[in-house]
Amino acid sequence: MELSALTAVSSVDGRYASKTADLRPICSEYGLIRYRTIIEVRWFQALARFEGFDALAPLDSAAEAHLDELLANFGETEAQRVKEIESTTNHDVKAVEYLLKERFAEHDGLAAQAEFLHFACTSEDINNLSYALM
Repeated sequence: MELSALTAVSSVDGRYASKTADLRPICSEYGLIRYRTIIEVRWFQALARFEGFDALAPLDSAAEAHLDELLANFGETEAQRVKEIESTTNHDVKAVEYLLKERFAEHDGLAAQAEFLHFACTSEDINNLSYALM
């Protein structure tokens, strides 16, 4: 069955689709994945800045720039990669973490610290903040 105003799950994507199109990058599955990614990265950065947590070294400017660039360039390709990972993990938030671990592996300063992604978080922590941002 093809998507149309008649077959859409709700009128938001059906008869009002032309009016709500600008919301797709925010309120869609893509938007949720993007916000989860933002929360995970910003949490990692905050943890690295926290003076009371010596297990994670402070990030140098190159690592900070890599993370900021990762978020600035997040797009459908990255979101699709998360969905691919999710098809094996069967866990949406864990798939975001694994995507980020892949991206951390691309940067020498972050690769060794990737195990601190999602540190002390539950999926609910990530989801609550993501939905709030949406």
